[in-house]
Amino acid sequence: MTEHVTIIMIEDDEGHARLIEKNIRRAGVRNEIVSLSDGTSAIRHLFGEDGSGSEHRGHALLILLDLNLPDMSGIDILKRLKANEYLKRSPVVVLTTTDDQHEIQRCYDLGCNVYITKPVDYESFANSIRQLGLFFSVIQIPETS
Repeated sequence: MTEHVTIIMIEDDEGHARLIEKNIRRAGVRNEIVSLSDGTSAIRHLFGEDGSGSEHRGHALLILLDLNLPDMSGIDILKRLKANEYLKRSPVVVLTTTDDQHEIQRCYDLGCNVYITKPVDYESFANSIRQLGLFFSVIQIPETS
């Protein structure tokens, strides 16, 4: 994975967060990981003080998103991400316990790139992260003006 990609992990369960990060590192990914434990802090980090998301313009982000957060739904975060001109091109990996087919389809319809059900098959997860890293290394994400 290219070094300039920042991984934003939005996960409220501290044990899951540690396990996810451990397996990302085990897969050889050394990128910065910003860990956020609720939707409010995730929104604040992603969209910034002015709420526009413009501070991430030109920065590649990979977002790992739990759907079941204590203060809001990950679906709401996904909708906001994909509607934002500065963040909509950021790949989103949904990591959640929900295996309902309707919910999975809804996430793909909203623009998630990968949907993984917990408990995670970490080999499959690591492979998805590596593939998204290859995507970043060969695709130039255009800046929005």
